[in-house]
Amino acid sequence: MSRTRLVALDVDGTLMSYDGVISDDVRTTVTALVDAGVHVVLATGRSAHSAVAVAQDLGLTHGWVVCSNGAVTARLDADEENGWTIAGSVTFDPGPALRAIALELPDALYAVEDLGVGFRVSAPFPPGEMTGEVTVVAFDELASAPATRVVIRAPQSTPEEFHAIVERVGLHEVTYAVGWSAWLDLTPGGVSKASALEEVRRALGVEPYETLAIGDGENDLEMLRWAARGVAMGHANDAVRGAADEVTGTIEDDGAVAVLRHVLV
Repeated sequence: MSRTRLVALDVDGTLMSYDGVISDDVRTTVTALVDAGVHVVLATGRSAHSAVAVAQDLGLTHGWVVCSNGAVTARLDADEENGWTIAGSVTFDPGPALRAIALELPDALYAVEDLGVGFRVSAPFPPGEMTGEVTVVAFDELASAPATRVVIRAPQSTPEEFHAIVERVGLHEVTYAVGWSAWLDLTPGGVSKASALEEVRRALGVEPYETLAIGDGENDLEMLRWAARGVAMGHANDAVRGAADEVTGTIEDDGAVAVLRHVLV
């Protein structure tokens, strides 16, 4: 068996298809890794309530889940009422970034994570895009309280337009990632999946060279550079592929499975 002891896995576009399906091969391989003593850590932009649901669906009952692009870390714990608890979180003042983006995109949709519960939103998002309890509140209320994660969605825009707006506005106090659609995630400055995974690695006593990460999005860049072996999915863009040590198959090919099976060899 390889020396990999910690495997960090993005969810959407890596383990799960964009229509929400996790294949039997992924499930079987994740179970085999856990049975072999490998620490499997989901590392996702999803909020804690959604990320933990995926972990539990995969059969993970103990260990760590990195959520909200690193701003929140959850601990799977069978002794807790719902099987998990928040282990740590980092917040920031979302007001300046929200107001700056709103000047550029006044008709966009805005959401702030309601930790462990769902989201507070400026207006309803497209069906299926928000999980947990969703509450519509005034924009000023969204901008007034510390947040772990902010989502900005402009269904009529493109990722390229989002990149241009972010560059024009300048977001110096936050970390941001543009999604595969016109979706912008904001988290506290300096926080990423990598920063949270480094804390998890130290807590588990895993050596840096014993780490593997697989991802497909711009919010995976730091994670892929952090891991001793960073693997980009085949459908990832050039920036993500460039940050990785290697590239595997696409989500349609279950590209993550081939990499994970190699860990078991």
